[in-house]
Amino acid sequence: MATKGKEVVPTDTTERLSKLRALFEQDKYNLNAYVIPSEDAHQSEYTAPSDQRRSYISGFTGSAGLAIVSKQSAALFTDGRYFLQARLQLDANWTLMKQGLPDVPTWQEYLVQNFANGSRIGIDPTLITFSEARNLSESLEKVGSTLVGTDDNLVDIVWGNDRPTPPANPVTVLALRYSGRSHTDKIANLREELTKSNVYGFVITALDEVAWLFNLRGSDVRYNPVFHAYSLVTKNDITLYINESRMANEAKFHLGKDIKLSPYSAIFEDLKNLQPKLKEEKQASSFINYHRFVIVKKVLLSNRASLALAKAVGENNVEENRSPVQDAKAIKNEVELEGIRQCHLRDASAVINYFAWLEEELAAGRELTELDGSTRLEQFRAELENFVGLSFDTISASGPNGAIIHYTPEPGKCAIINPSLLYLCDSGGQYRDGTTDITRTIHFGTPTEQERRAFTRVLQGHIAIDQAIFPQGTTGFILDVLARSSLWKDGLDFRHGTGHGVGHYLNVHEGPQGIGTRIAYNDTPFQAGMTVTDEPGYYEDGKFGIRIESLLIVREAKTPNNFGDRGYLGFEHVSMVPVQTKLIDKSLLSPAEEKWVNDFNAECLAKVRPLLKPNSPGLKWLEREAVSLK
Repeated sequence: MATKGKEVVPTDTTERLSKLRALFEQDKYNLNAYVIPSEDAHQSEYTAPSDQRRSYISGFTGSAGLAIVSKQSAALFTDGRYFLQARLQLDANWTLMKQGLPDVPTWQEYLVQNFANGSRIGIDPTLITFSEARNLSESLEKVGSTLVGTDDNLVDIVWGNDRPTPPANPVTVLALRYSGRSHTDKIANLREELTKSNVYGFVITALDEVAWLFNLRGSDVRYNPVFHAYSLVTKNDITLYINESRMANEAKFHLGKDIKLSPYSAIFEDLKNLQPKLKEEKQASSFINYHRFVIVKKVLLSNRASLALAKAVGENNVEENRSPVQDAKAIKNEVELEGIRQCHLRDASAVINYFAWLEEELAAGRELTELDGSTRLEQFRAELENFVGLSFDTISASGPNGAIIHYTPEPGKCAIINPSLLYLCDSGGQYRDGTTDITRTIHFGTPTEQERRAFTRVLQGHIAIDQAIFPQGTTGFILDVLARSSLWKDGLDFRHGTGHGVGHYLNVHEGPQGIGTRIAYNDTPFQAGMTVTDEPGYYEDGKFGIRIESLLIVREAKTPNNFGDRGYLGFEHVSMVPVQTKLIDKSLLSPAEEKWVNDFNAECLAKVRPLLKPNSPGLKWLEREAVSLK
């Protein structure tokens, strides 16, 4: 994507699409269409540059989306977070499919509706999950078409020598003082789960799960401290599939002699060779006869494992379920939880120092771009203990750019920060003791009544989630309405989830828990020790964006009663940057909501004040902003 002044000029994808379509005609492929997902072979949300195939072929750089290219058309599917960005970045070759809107089919429905009667739909089998491929194949077969797994990735062929080299960065050890549990203890618990499930072994595919299980961290994916690897854990053996050159002596010593290292790509051949071992011959006898029978044990694959892995182990040999490592990782131990609290306190000091600096610069009449702001915020974070890097691209958005939900300022393309407009800052850091993600919307001048009313409605949703008390077994799908009901009173809403899990010095987006309207969030009840963000918002296209985001820890709640003997849960907030009171329309608040604002700001002042230098701009800003409503 280029720019003409400040105007976004989409990347011309004509030649790339032409080369891709030429491959369709080759006998070895013979395709009518090709599907290009955003994810890598590990179904990662954020990927290394070498895996950003959908971005390359379409010119759309958002983190979520899927492209379908046929001989005659090209369609890009994405959700509400990216409608504005996609509209700006896609050239005339592409049709934007706004997922979630009425009359817009899912990408699977689109394929069934448009490619019937002998059509061959190609996809790289490492980039689609086994379950998704199975369901899609069944749907296509009903209309006489076929899903074809290609041995080559066709976009890689088009990309050619310009494709970035896959990363091979060194892997490091996360010390026990940060992780709170040894990798041997985690593996022992995993094996107990495998024994209960009566499976031969488990293939771990998600990068954050591999990193968490072995207490290792990497830097293969920007902002995510992970490394490209698989693992196979059985009753007797553990193999980590990673090129050994990446493992320093410290990492090898940490793993010990019981964990075998094998080349990254060897996982597929090893799974094929595993098939005979899955058959166990038994014998039985009675007074009448004697016979032998064969028991076949299965290999557990998570429901996020690829079609290529399932084919390697044999589709009939697969037991598919949610990853037990994902579930274990989601519940933080007390060492991790304390690390999360402490890194959020430090992180709050950086955000406060940044807001104070930015306010002073703007008041002095200095012209700063949104990128100048995000760069300075990173510098404040870099001064903090245990800082490793950012946890995602900082969203530093002035006025209308705040309405672009996942906006990222870029050199030469971003706006000047206007002190007369709302400023939305969504940012986070990676620390050895935790991962942060915080959003605050502030105004350096005088907000309009419309902005104050919208901000207050968002705040009311934020408070409702923060104060929620709910019985064990409650999911984020059920809680989501609390974040939206105040907005609905004004006919407002937002097109993104209300909250996502956050890793411990891992991915800023972590499942399986979350808060939102997606039915998948109804599969995972909250449990004590989980983390989730609380981030309702409202976005006025072309004018402003508002979001208030803090990280919450799920904790047991003390209630006067315990109906049904279920036990009750609530939240503990750990993001300690105050809410700006001049953006609040007090007349809309209930007494309980007003008390929450006053208590929260007082808590921010008490906890962060000791981390700020005496008489510093940051301390003065905190003391002025962390005030009670008047």
